[in-house]
Amino acid sequence: MSRYIREGDNPDLTEERRKASFDTEAMAELFWGARNLMRRREIANYVEQHREFDDPQPTAFMTREELIENATRKAVLTMEHAEKAIDITRDEESHYFNALTMGIDGNPFGLHLVMAIPTIMNNADEGQQDEWLPKALNREFIATYAQTEMGHGTNLKKLETTATYDPKTQEFILHSPTITSTKWWPGNLGKSSNYSVVMAQLYSQGKCYGAHPFFVQLRDLRTHKPLPGITVGDIGPKFGINTNDNGFLRFDQVRIPRRSMFMKHAKILPDGTYVPPSHSKLNYSAMVYVRAAVVSLMASHLLACSTIAVRYSCIRRQGEITPGTGEVKVLDYQTQQYRIFPQIARGVAFRLSGNYIIQLYRQTMTDIKNGDISAVPDLHAISCGLKAVTSYQGALGLEQCRMACGGHGYLQASGFPLQYTVAIGACTYEGENMVMLLQTARHLIKMAKAIRSGRPPKPNKVIDYLFKKGPTKCLIDQTYDPNYQSVLEAFEHLSRRVTLEVYDRLVQLQQQGRSYELAWNECAVDLCKATRAHVRTFLAKTFVEEVNKIADISLKSVFQDLLQLYLFYEVTECAAGLLEDGFMSGQQLTYAKKNVYDALAKIRPNAAAIVDSFDISDRELQSVLGRRDGNVYENLLKWAQMSPLNKHDVLPFHHKYLGKMMDEARQKSKL
Repeated sequence: MSRYIREGDNPDLTEERRKASFDTEAMAELFWGARNLMRRREIANYVEQHREFDDPQPTAFMTREELIENATRKAVLTMEHAEKAIDITRDEESHYFNALTMGIDGNPFGLHLVMAIPTIMNNADEGQQDEWLPKALNREFIATYAQTEMGHGTNLKKLETTATYDPKTQEFILHSPTITSTKWWPGNLGKSSNYSVVMAQLYSQGKCYGAHPFFVQLRDLRTHKPLPGITVGDIGPKFGINTNDNGFLRFDQVRIPRRSMFMKHAKILPDGTYVPPSHSKLNYSAMVYVRAAVVSLMASHLLACSTIAVRYSCIRRQGEITPGTGEVKVLDYQTQQYRIFPQIARGVAFRLSGNYIIQLYRQTMTDIKNGDISAVPDLHAISCGLKAVTSYQGALGLEQCRMACGGHGYLQASGFPLQYTVAIGACTYEGENMVMLLQTARHLIKMAKAIRSGRPPKPNKVIDYLFKKGPTKCLIDQTYDPNYQSVLEAFEHLSRRVTLEVYDRLVQLQQQGRSYELAWNECAVDLCKATRAHVRTFLAKTFVEEVNKIADISLKSVFQDLLQLYLFYEVTECAAGLLEDGFMSGQQLTYAKKNVYDALAKIRPNAAAIVDSFDISDRELQSVLGRRDGNVYENLLKWAQMSPLNKHDVLPFHHKYLGKMMDEARQKSKL
């Protein structure tokens, strides 16, 4: 029942795979979709047959310049092979092919593909698209997205880069008036890109109209040198993603044509008249897309790291549970299961919700083209909250997987450092998480005001529950309900209660004389709690809905085990809030804990097969500990022997320092 069992594999891992109660191939088809799974494997086979995509040595042993050169080499190869290997019109195929060929640590085309091209497609008018889009798709230039500045990131209203319109020449003058106005962080800006989407404060006829996007050439297309008035470079080594040349950018009175401003939504007429967009959030569609994509991205990181942790825990033996019976696989310890299995469940939950939110984004973009912008506030709100919650929980989950692998998990060879340092960037990029939580909270406060005034908005699947009256007491008991109605009602109750409580406090503080802004700041911690409760409810309901759609009994059973673990683990995580107002009893919390432990025991025999079903290749994992064949120890030694330090039995500088010190110490001891 497992296609992953092969001769020569670690016998402990093979034993685990034979325990599966389901067909891993059927599970993989359910998880990815039969067509997508087939295409993933065809693409993976294509890449394996072209060894030029291989790294000359493990990237952990490369200098930063070597990393960037290697990534650039592979990026160009990727583009050369793309049309032969994939259908470039399908995002899923493009993302997977890029991950296999270029890895996850950054590449010169990252922002070009993910931010610049979508911005052109969604924010440029027809004439601009005709001019820019074919060249962008044909890679005649490489563009990035320059928004964040040294002094301001998430607070777009306070960006300092200016674009002042001059009607005499019909040009904008781009300028960086302060040090803090320096664009700082954009990926691929430092050395790779020669164009950029630039967010700048639009000034015309003496008035500021806020941040707007502009399309700006940064470097000469022949020499690649920065154009006059432009200072651009790399910001230096970072916590992670060091294959990416994140950069800085400054403008000194740089003139660009009027039509360099994206004009699908807002416009500047030749005489300087400003024509506003139909909705203030339309210019931010690229950011909304990335925030929505973060949910699926964090799912990928969690599923990869839980795959590593499960496989390693199947072959690692340490200690005895029953004295005298021999060392056991560390996955047999309940504490190990409690660390790893919730990360699998969360990864699956994030993936299901990520699929939903991307579909919602695409539908909203279609609606906008048809003149309907009604879904924009809801999309913005839920994408902000999901981005914040999933990136934070994902980061915690990755660290749990690393620690579950003991000392070896701390090695670069484990694959965890790469996954972790890439993933945690999502906690701050495209909106710092606390600010994102508060963005969603603003939407929730509007809903709370509607509840208190008795004027519910148009029905909406995501927030409808806030307007319904649920049970006054928790109904969780020992009865099994595949719809988990009592658990979902508990999450809804908590979300509804904390949202209304913080709204009432906000109103009360204003009645006591506080300004809205001061009252908001005094309520900020509880506002963030309200968002987390709302997002928890959304994730849980989506998980339940998707699992109930599964027809195959054996597969559904496995997903139900993961669902049970996810829901009751979340109940224990938010137990304080459920107990606080007496909604849930101590006995019901005990039931919830028992459900968690029961789910761990049910998942245990299927754990290896579950992570196999995610169909994550060794090339993607880049992990000695999480190898498909489970042959960890011999390959760990081989990996260590590749260290550049091991080219010398004696390091060239040994005798200059340590050798000299020890010689002198020995000479003194003879005196």
